Amino acid sequence: MKSIIVKGAAAVAAMFLFHGIAQAGQQDFTILNKTGYPLKHIYVSESDNEKWDEDVLGRDVLEDGESFDLSFGKAEKTCKWDMKVIYDDGESAIWQDLNLCKISKLTLRWNKNTGVTSANIE
Repeated sequence: MKSIIVKGAAAVAAMFLFHGIAQAGQQDFTILNKTGYPLKHIYVSESDNEKWDEDVLGRDVLEDGESFDLSFGKAEKTCKWDMKVIYDDGESAIWQDLNLCKISKLTLRWNKNTGVTSANIE
């Protein structure tokens, strides 16, 4: 009887695992904050959109060294997206036409000499 329960639990776990994979959008990516400062807001909108969508962080803050996984619905087909980050002091940085169908990770860094936030794309 014990082996039947274990096999049944394994089958259910496998079903959820495959279901999660099937639901993942090809635009899913991770943002890693290596700027040295907290990020208060992150906005991601389709490149042809004239307005920013909702803050993907919600009420959270992405501290330096932390990462945030952004997931899209399976039905989403758009690959080109813009992203805006806002630091806790109100300063911001924007990237346009990010091809999220080819990006799995963005590592954000701030250069104190130039005052520019850059994104290393993986």
